This record gives sequence, structure tokens and C-alpha cells, in this order.
Amino acid sequence: MAQTELGEDLRVTDTVKKTKINMLAPSKAAFYSAVFPGLGQVYNKKYWKLPLVYGALGTTIYFYMSNNKKYHLYRDAYKRRLEGFTDDDYTYLDNARLISAQKFYQKNRDLSALLTGLFYVLNIVDANVDAHLMQFNVNDNLTFKPDLYRNEFTTKPDLGICVTWKL
Repeated sequence: MAQTELGEDLRVTDTVKKTKINMLAPSKAAFYSAVFPGLGQVYNKKYWKLPLVYGALGTTIYFYMSNNKKYHLYRDAYKRRLEGFTDDDYTYLDNARLISAQKFYQKNRDLSALLTGLFYVLNIVDANVDAHLMQFNVNDNLTFKPDLYRNEFTTKPDLGICVTWKL
């Protein structure tokens, strides 16, 4: 009888807290960033990344358009020279320098297009990875604290590492 009374008082409580994980959040964030750059960062509530996304894309698009415009100006001037006209804005340049300028601006235009594509893909990857990392539980139960402390024997500073894991 004493054993049953003792068994009634014992209760097992679950100390593990379950959190619901949205498995579609990373793919949603990536899709939103693919449709409209920066929207995945807004979905992840990382608003501070928006100026970085638009700064990177805007700068590379600006340089693409600028280099493309200059490429076409030099190309058109060279074509007009081949047709026999000499009334262009680049009378101080000979044909070899016009060709050199075309190649220079074409190379820079292509590099700007490549960087624009790279930053667009990086925007999508950032939104996806950030949504994945939001699902990790980061708290004080697992900590890593590097610290400088004074060695008692040599009185010189030493680097110490404290790793804490609470269950």
C-alpha cells in the first residue's frame, strides 16, 4: 500500500520544448527572392539586408548600362568611319583606338552582366540559408566563450576557452 501511495505522487514532466518548424520557409524565402530581389529578406525579417541587395544589384546594373552605352557609341563611330564619314565626336581617335575602346567597354559590360547575375543568385541563396538558420535553436545552453586570463605561474596572459553544454 505504501508503494502505491509513493507511485501516485511521482509525476514525470517533459522538459523538452517542442517548436513547430516550417519546412517550407526556406523554399518560400528563395522563391520570393527569385521573383522580386530582396523580398526573401523581408520574409525572413532581415530588413537591414535590403540596402545591401539593392546596392549590389543597382550598382552592377548601372555599370552595365553605362558600359553598354559607351560601347555602342564607339562602335557606331567606327562603323561610320568605315562608311567614309568623319563627322563623329571622336575625330581625335584613330581607328585602332576606336576598336580598343569598343573592346574595353564590351569587356566591362560583360563583367557587369556577370556580376549582376552573381548578385541575383547570391540574393536567393542568402534568403534560403537565412531561413534555414532561423530554425536552429541558439541559446545559452550551448556556449563558446574564448577569454584571456592571467597565468598564475608565469604572470603572462593566456588564451582560454570555455565550452558549456547544459542538458
